[in-house]
Amino acid sequence: QMCIRDRYQRRVHGDFISLMAEKAEKEVKEVKAPKEAKEVKPKAKAEPKEKTKAEPKGDAKDAKETKEEKEEEVKEKFEYMGPKVKPEEQVFGICHIYATWNNTFIHVTDISGRETYARITGGMKVKSDREESSPYAAMQAAVDVAVKLRQVGINSLHIKLRGTGGAGTKSPGPGAQAALRALARNGLKIGRIEDVTPIPTDSTRMKGGRRGRRLQAPLHEMTITIIPVSYTHLRAHETREDLVCRLLLEKKKK
Repeated sequence: QMCIRDRYQRRVHGDFISLMAEKAEKEVKEVKAPKEAKEVKPKAKAEPKEKTKAEPKGDAKDAKETKEEKEEEVKEKFEYMGPKVKPEEQVFGICHIYATWNNTFIHVTDISGRETYARITGGMKVKSDREESSPYAAMQAAVDVAVKLRQVGINSLHIKLRGTGGAGTKSPGPGAQAALRALARNGLKIGRIEDVTPIPTDSTRMKGGRRGRRLQAPLHEMTITIIPVSYTHLRAHETREDLVCRLLLEKKKK
């Protein structure tokens, strides 16, 4: 065992010595060799990287593709049928907005009023009856009108607002202002705005009767007062109800 160990140690020691000798020889050669001037190459300017948008993955990518396909289909379906004019030239139409408390009508004609370009109501855009006169329905109707007018080449409008008029209310309904704003926001230029509500010089008899419309007071405003009443207080031709009213008025005066 001793012989094997000694033999192993000698072999390892010999290998170590030979390695050290080789390393020393290399260092001497490097010192003696002439130093070669190293050529310094100019650094190439880094080209600016193009900013690439991260591509949407999965469902988002599919949704984007379907949206682009739909836009292309709409462009294909859109067919311009208007006059050939310059882009900055104004082509006027007349927009008749009839806004009542039951519905909102948007009717666009030419200047003479003979030809109809578009006619859409608030009731065509909503399902429930109570929302037909709402500003939302009027706005949706105005957006559809703007699309149709773009197709026939109308880019400017004169507005004629109308309420019920006559024996009814003279003020336009809630959809008038919403429709007007929606038309302006969809790229249509607004010219004159005129109120054409029919106001009679002498109208037919208004509803409500001779004494007017009777309104019942809300329950929270009604006050109940108990007054002791006897038939000895009754005057001639006076009912019990008349007596109670008379006593209440006398009490208020006091």
